[in-house]
Amino acid sequence: MDVQLRHQPSFTVARFLLGPNEPLRAESGSMMAMAADTQIEAKAQGGMMKSLKRAALGGESFFVTTLTAGPAGGWVDLAANLPGDLSVLQLVAGQPWLLSKGAYLGAAPSVTIETQFQGMKMFAGGEGAFLMQAEGQGPMVVSAFGAIDRLQLDACQSVVIDSGHFVAAQTSVQYQIRRAAAGGLIQSAKSGEGLVFEFAGPGEVLTQSRNPAGLISYLASNGLGARS
Repeated sequence: MDVQLRHQPSFTVARFLLGPNEPLRAESGSMMAMAADTQIEAKAQGGMMKSLKRAALGGESFFVTTLTAGPAGGWVDLAANLPGDLSVLQLVAGQPWLLSKGAYLGAAPSVTIETQFQGMKMFAGGEGAFLMQAEGQGPMVVSAFGAIDRLQLDACQSVVIDSGHFVAAQTSVQYQIRRAAAGGLIQSAKSGEGLVFEFAGPGEVLTQSRNPAGLISYLASNGLGARS
C-alpha cells in the first residue's frame, strides 16, 4: 500500500495505491473515486458496542468501510468533508497516535481506532470529552480544516495548542488539558479562549489552521445553519 496526496493544501485528496486483493479501511462516506473492480463492504469494526462507542463518543462513523482492490491491484481516492489538507502518518506497532474528533480518514487494515476519555473538564468546556487513539502498523491519513503544521518537539520543548486546532499527536508526547486564560471562567469568557492542550516532548504534534467549531459558530450567528 502506498499513498499519494494531490490538490494540496486547500482541497487535498489521498490516493491509496493497492496491491492485488489488498484492503483499505476508510471513514464512511469518504470515498471520492476508485478503480472499477474495487469491492466495498461496510461493517461494525470491533463489534457492536465498540462501534457504538466510537460513533457516539468519538465522532466517527458507526460502520467502517473496507475497500478491496481487484486481482490486478487498484486505487482508491479519499476526501474529507471540510476543505483543507491531509497528512500521511506511518504507524509503527506499539507506538499509537492520539487523534482529534473526526480527524481519521483512512488507513491500512491493521490500524484500529478506539475512543479515549479525556475527563469532565473537556466535556464541561464544550469541547467533547473523548479523543481517538489509533494503533497498528502501516499508513494512516488524517484530515484537517485548513492547513496542517507538523511540530517536532524535543524532550525539553513544550507548546500550548487551542483544543479546536489540535489534529493528532504521538502518545510519546505528554499533555495536560487546562483553560487558556488564568483566573477561571470569567477570564476565559473575556478572552474568547476556551480549553487548550499543553504538550511536552519528545514527539510530534499536528495542528490545523482553522477551527471547525468557529465555522459552526459563524454560520449560526449569520443565519446560515441547517434549515428544515
